Amino acid sequence: MRVSSAFAAVLALGPSLAGCAMVDRFLPDRQTAAVDLPGQVEAIHAAAIADDQAVFWVSSNGCTEKDDLTPVVRPVRNGSVITLRRLKEDRCDDPRPQGVEISWSFQELGLESGARVTVENPYQMPRT
Repeated sequence: MRVSSAFAAVLALGPSLAGCAMVDRFLPDRQTAAVDLPGQVEAIHAAAIADDQAVFWVSSNGCTEKDDLTPVVRPVRNGSVITLRRLKEDRCDDPRPQGVEISWSFQELGLESGARVTVENPYQMPRT
């Protein structure tokens, strides 16, 4: 009797699992989408989202400025995701061990006040 119950459960789940495979066909290819984005994903030391500001701490060899980075904002089900990307390599020779702070207002990012935001970048420990 237990085998029959387990078999019935598998049969009941079958259509829903097949639906998952079908959904993948209609989602954008993440690898293709990443190729179209500017620059390279930036590893960050820290990020904070508060008071309608997105603040990032990034590595710097002494010349990193706000214009060297771009935040890519994409909508998701419950808010938005920010991915910080580096447009210009910092080739200076005055390393900042703790990195530098760069920030954008929600208005600059095209986000509504109080929007729910997450950050997608990988984290990197500051240089010591």
